[in-house]
Amino acid sequence: MNDTNDKKYDSLKLENQLCFPLYACSKEVVRRYRPFLSELDMTYTQYIAMMVLWEHKKISVKDLGGRLYLDSGTLTPVVKSLESKGYVTRHRSSKDERVLMVELTEEGEALKDKAVQVPMQMSGCIKLEPEEAMVLYKTLYKILDTLSL
Repeated sequence: MNDTNDKKYDSLKLENQLCFPLYACSKEVVRRYRPFLSELDMTYTQYIAMMVLWEHKKISVKDLGGRLYLDSGTLTPVVKSLESKGYVTRHRSSKDERVLMVELTEEGEALKDKAVQVPMQMSGCIKLEPEEAMVLYKTLYKILDTLSL
């Protein structure tokens, strides 16, 4: 193969892909969460759903999915699992029966005290200076915002 053809396929090299380090980092960060979340008997997706619920107490499934960038096919089993553990309840909105609401239970609220140490435990796993972490945070949300249009 000559140099012209080699350059033609540069875009297919893994090292030239922005998506790959994003994917690999995401996978590795979630893997690092596992030991901490296993103590809470939760998956990462359940954990982030609970984070939204700890903040809002009650939210529609649609809004929860929007906050987490998850479709209903992914979110429904997560919410059902949290409900079976007694952390949330699901019910139809009294204002609009088409809207399914998720509400934090007392057990779910109590779990917050156990989960509060997880971010501190994770902070030791990712070696970034605070300024670097803020730049990364802003960059990732910028990417999410552009992909959500």
